Amino acid sequence: MKRLSLLLDMIRFEHTVFALPFALAGAWLAGPPLALPHGVPPWPTLGWILVAMFGARSAAMAFNRIVDARYDSANPRTNRRAIPVGTVSVRQAALFTALSAALLVVAAANLNRLCLALSPLALAWTLGYSYTKRFTAWSHLALGIGIGAAPVGAWIAVTGKVSLIPLLLAAAVALWIGGFDIIYSLQDLEFDRRLGLRSLPARVGPTRALAVARAMHAIMLGFLGLVGVLAGLGAWFYAGLLVSSFLLAYEHAIVHPRDLSRLNTAFFTMNGWVSIGLFAFLALDCWFS
Repeated sequence: MKRLSLLLDMIRFEHTVFALPFALAGAWLAGPPLALPHGVPPWPTLGWILVAMFGARSAAMAFNRIVDARYDSANPRTNRRAIPVGTVSVRQAALFTALSAALLVVAAANLNRLCLALSPLALAWTLGYSYTKRFTAWSHLALGIGIGAAPVGAWIAVTGKVSLIPLLLAAAVALWIGGFDIIYSLQDLEFDRRLGLRSLPARVGPTRALAVARAMHAIMLGFLGLVGVLAGLGAWFYAGLLVSSFLLAYEHAIVHPRDLSRLNTAFFTMNGWVSIGLFAFLALDCWFS
């Protein structure tokens, strides 16, 4: 149990809060309209979706810690992580990665054939993201696309097919994640430049990078509005969208290129409320529709 606790701490299990509500939103919107409450898919399906989410994210995070171990050791912000300090070995992290990937495949197999067929592609993208910072400044968006696949996967798990609504939801998640990952990477700007890593702040500077993040979040809200229109959602959903826009505006207001003292508040607190809040308002909208 202690080893498992170290592994879950290594992959920042608590950060699942960012992606999980959107995966549940994809499943909820895809659910049978006559279900009670409205839209909720069968519980076994939801269970396997959660297992798939845990497997995919755990594999991606553990693999990222292995691939970036050399950089984590050299970075004062990350040199106390599990692999650099030796509380988790590379071999243990690799085994955890393999088991987590297998968990995703097992969950996909228990959902439907399309989920199983797409599971290798999902793994290839989420694992491959770890290398993108070495050759592109858009690694933040690559991360977002990987996490944005969650609502699409959940939709496919329920319906067995792809549709426009989950693709728009995935685009919104990709832009949201990419935008706040740009903000988070500001604290490693000098380190990235020194080691030749290609984060967007290191490439274009913090001011322009923050402008890109703001644009990504604005477009994200537009995509979510389209989701609401196409899914026939009502006032509760749009109220949640309005609240989320204020939270994102506040997130950008408290981060300045020369003042990162409230960066953790912007990254963890605000974005946690955005994801949970949007799903809560969506659930209220579906319940009272």
